[in-house]
Amino acid sequence: MKNKKHLPWVLSLFAVLLLVPYLLFSEKVEEKGVVTYVDGTVKKKTPQKENWISAHKNTDVVRGEKVRTYLRSRAEIKLVGLDIIRLSPNTTIDIVRLYDESKDSEVRTTQINVEGGDLWASVSKKNKKVKFKLDTPVAGTAITGTKLEVSFESDSSSEVRVYKGEVKVSNAKEDISRLKITPKLIKPHQIQGPHQIQGPHEVSMEKWLYIVKEMQMLRIDKHGKVKYAGSFSLKQMKNKADWVNWNLKRDKILGIK
Repeated sequence: MKNKKHLPWVLSLFAVLLLVPYLLFSEKVEEKGVVTYVDGTVKKKTPQKENWISAHKNTDVVRGEKVRTYLRSRAEIKLVGLDIIRLSPNTTIDIVRLYDESKDSEVRTTQINVEGGDLWASVSKKNKKVKFKLDTPVAGTAITGTKLEVSFESDSSSEVRVYKGEVKVSNAKEDISRLKITPKLIKPHQIQGPHQIQGPHEVSMEKWLYIVKEMQMLRIDKHGKVKYAGSFSLKQMKNKADWVNWNLKRDKILGIK
């Protein structure tokens, strides 16, 4: 009789033990990035905490976290596969999504917001089931495989420079791939020289979409209006020469073409 009283409890425990492996292995493994290079002071924080903590080499970063570099500091983060992002000095990014799969779609999305500073990205070729987005407060980029630089300046303007491949850039950041407006192609033309800055004027809120190709750039003002769309050269970027050359050297070391 004593054994029979304990039988239901034993069977329940046995059932729970059988379910444990299923529950453990059926959970999707959270994708993460790894800090692969640190020069100077680099920190990260989670949404649940106010304090920033040091992010040394081999530190994991996951969605929802922010990463920051300080004065005279740089960082490199390896995401998945051949996807690499690098932060210049005084740069802050928010890893909003990291290869997340939505509930109603098999599309995996990565979204990184550049809150300030300069971000370099080398992104491997993507198919229709993978979205990779780099956003600033005034514009967003949809990347299918490219090498580019995205910056958000102290005057709230933004720049996108493409070194290889092509990207779609729009002031409608919510979903660039679904925009039904005709994309604008930047035609090769003479590089713009020094010019007078336009004074106060009415800003159009019309949505726009540009396809930016190799060695082309967009400059967007704080209102989300394109101020310049055209070509650029490495010689033209004297103030960023050290940053660009360092990234090109890092790509070569890692075998990124």
